Parts: sequence; structure tokens; C-alpha cells
Amino acid sequence: QLQLVESGGGLVQPGGSLRLSCVASGFTLDAYAIGWFRQAPGKEREGVSCISSSGSSRNYVDSEKGRFTISRDNAKNTVYLQMNGLKPEDTAVYYCAAGLLYRNRWCAHYDMDYWGKGTLVTVSS
Repeated sequence: QLQLVESGGGLVQPGGSLRLSCVASGFTLDAYAIGWFRQAPGKEREGVSCISSSGSSRNYVDSEKGRFTISRDNAKNTVYLQMNGLKPEDTAVYYCAAGLLYRNRWCAHYDMDYWGKGTLVTVSS
């Protein structure tokens, strides 16, 4: 069964950090661009970050540049999202997704082939 599983979410205070992980099973990630997306309550899903299959190209939504870092370890079939300086507005369910297309240095949701079920990040004091 082909699936992505996210982990690492939880409750953190403002200014804190979390590292999310996305592990693939049933297939290898090394051919795929990986995107992190999030959906806050009452809001539409938005792309947060994207990394190319080789890891040589990475990009972030403007609001997260400098706070979030995406990385991948293809040997472990895992992609990470390090989140620092978390704010209450970062509260959302975070999803990873894998897609073979990497166009314009971004992971468009319609180009993603596989999705995880998400991990909840809550930033609150």
C-alpha cells in the first residue's frame, strides 16, 4: 500500500519549534518532489514549502521564509519540515504530499500524486 505518514505535530508555545516528518511506505520518495501544505480551521489549504526530488531546490511561501526549513533524507525515505519561531497563526493540520512534477520550483496541490493524512500543529500559550 502506497502511503505517506506525517508525524511530529503537537502543542507548542508561541516562539517554540517543532520538526515534522513525512515517511513514505510502499514506494520510494527519491523520484518525487515533496510539498508541505497546511489547512487552518475555516481556511483553505495552502502550500508551505516544497523540495525537489534531489533536494537541490527548495522554496517556501513568503510568510514562512526564514522560519521554516524543508529537508529530505532519501536514504530514509523521509522529508522533514523544521519549524522555528512558531506563531498562533501557524496552527493548522499539516500535510505532506508527493508529486512527480516540480514546476516553477513549487509543488502545486494539483500536481501531487500522494497525500498523507496530516498532523495537527497547535501553537498556543
